[in-house]
Order: sequence, then structure tokens, then C-alpha cells
Amino acid sequence: MELSKRLQTVAAAVTPGHRIADVGTDHGYVPIYLVKNGLCPSACAMDVNKGPLARAAEHIGQEGLSDKIATRLSDGLAGLSPDETDTVVIAGMGGELICRILKNAPEFLKAGMEFILQPQSEWFKVRHLLHDAGYHIAGEWFLKEDGKYYVVIKALPAPAGQQESYPDEFHYAYGSCLLREKNPVLLEYLQKEQQKKKSILARMAQPEEEENIPQITDSEQQSRNSQEDPENTSGKSRTDSEQNAMKRRQRQKQLEEEIRAIGQYLRETV
Repeated sequence: MELSKRLQTVAAAVTPGHRIADVGTDHGYVPIYLVKNGLCPSACAMDVNKGPLARAAEHIGQEGLSDKIATRLSDGLAGLSPDETDTVVIAGMGGELICRILKNAPEFLKAGMEFILQPQSEWFKVRHLLHDAGYHIAGEWFLKEDGKYYVVIKALPAPAGQQESYPDEFHYAYGSCLLREKNPVLLEYLQKEQQKKKSILARMAQPEEEENIPQITDSEQQSRNSQEDPENTSGKSRTDSEQNAMKRRQRQKQLEEEIRAIGQYLRETV
């Protein structure tokens, strides 16, 4: 069995000799690879859907590993106990969903598990959650496959009395480990992000197009006025417009700060 570059990176991040629980296992490729190659003594392949779990069970049977890899229908970690595994793998899900799974299973965070996480989006949320739970981000990998960028995060319990945190949101967004290592794929990604953000900011700086609003006749306006509550309509349109303008300015300021931070890092690195 040959893993994709993404799943190979996930598998390589697991500490050899650990029992693993693969949440959202899909085809079961990661646990099969680890057990088959003697890197993992046993595993539990878990999924919330019966279809993917059945496919995983079929692949596990084909490899003759049914005695070492269990399959379990489970919503996140609900169907597992912390004492059944040493490493929790969650790959290929959105960052928000990964955070929800971990928040719904606080006993795993408290038990001091090793976590190998590969969020498809909102990486910063996953890093924040790990730090809030008292974890140390021991390593990160950033790769590109089939035109898409992926991050893999390895987290371990932080040493007693040593709460880990990053200095700013830039490091939570792109990963302090990756920034410190000057990961070449991340540099490529940041250059593209910088250009994308500049384009968005340029479009936002342009005056908004006037909406094509149909003309209202005097009789229609009088009818509307008679049905409106004067106490509820005074200044409402103006307030909505001001709120939208304020949100727009805040977003512009945020983009400017992000562009500045990326630019500064690239100047110091490239």
C-alpha cells in the first residue's frame, strides 16, 4: 500500500511503538501502513459513517491485520477510552471540527495523549486550542500535494509549569515551528497569500457600485410611510450603513496588518 504524500507525513509524525486511534479513518490507510510496517503494535480505526468504516474493515482484512486493527463506529472520540491508545490521529477535517472533537473529549487532553492533527482549514484555531489545553506543539510539517497545501501538527503535553504560547496571531496563523525553520513550502504559500490579500485590499479600496434601485412612486411611498412605525425607522438605514462601513474599515485594517506581517517575515527570510 502506497500512501499519499499527505498521509505519509501524518504517519511519519506518529511516535514508533505507540498504539494509535485514527479518528475519521476513511479507508483505514494510516493505521494499516503503521501496523503493517511494524511502527505501531495495534490500532483502532474509527469513523462516524458506516460506509467508510466498512471500506476500512475490508482493506484491513485484505492485509491480514484484523487481529491488530479494530474498527469502531464513533462520533469523534466518543467510542474510545483514553487507556486504549497512546496517539490520537485526526486528519483531513476542518480545524473547527477537530477543535469540536477535542473539546467534546476533554479526558483525552487531560490524559496527556500524543496528538497528530492535520486540519484542512483554520489552523490557528487548532494551535490555540492545544495551547489552551496545556500542550506543546513539538513539530509541524508543511507540504504541497496536487496543488494544495497541508499542515501536520504534532502535539505533546507541555512540561509541568511550562505553559506554551505564541507571541502574536501571525505565529498562530502560520505556525511558530514552520516560521522558525523557514519551511520552503510555507515561504511559497506566504508569497501567494500576500498577493491574494493585496488584491482583496485593492478591491476593497475601490468605491462601491451604486445599487440599481427601482424608483418608487409618490403613492407607493405614502402607502409605505403610513404602515411604518416612526419610532423604529428613524435613523435605521443610516445606522446599518455606518455599521457596514465600520466593518469594512476593520477588515481593511486587518488585511493591512496581515500583509505587513507577512512582508516583514519574507524580507527577513528570503
